Amino acid sequence: MAATRIESAPTFSSGWRRGRGPLAVLPPLLFHDRRPWLAILIGWVLTIVGSMLISYVVAYLVPNNPGPDLGDASAPVKLFLIAGFSPVVETLIMAGILAVLLRFLAGWQAVIASAAIWGVLHSLASPLWGAVIWWPFLIFSTLYVTWRPHGFWKAVGIVAAVHVLQNLFPAILIVMGY
Repeated sequence: MAATRIESAPTFSSGWRRGRGPLAVLPPLLFHDRRPWLAILIGWVLTIVGSMLISYVVAYLVPNNPGPDLGDASAPVKLFLIAGFSPVVETLIMAGILAVLLRFLAGWQAVIASAAIWGVLHSLASPLWGAVIWWPFLIFSTLYVTWRPHGFWKAVGIVAAVHVLQNLFPAILIVMGY
């Protein structure tokens, strides 16, 4: 008779030992650190759907709100800056901010603080931009805390991949003139 192996439910990443606080409302798979490809897929779906919904609400409440001024660079340069360079640089800076925050705060508190910081920073470029940007950075920061116990570069790589995917669709729309 063959032995039956019952696998227990996957546990949360050790980055969440001190609890998830209000982040517990997010999908549990966001806190699991077993499959990088799944983390990237779930992270991207959450960021793009969430930011599109928030963008729609902001546009409805504040019509004719100017977006950020991205200058007059050529289309390929804009595409590279928005979908390539910025996500990687911002992810590295976010990792540094979270490293400091995690010294003083629980993971969920650091994630919320990081998202708020990025919302404020993006609001400097366009006042209502931060109202949308905090959401993707909440997901980016959550993924970083989830994957950081596996190494800095693994966490940065996963988050940067989600960030690139998040920025790619808007970058294409901007380059096409929408």
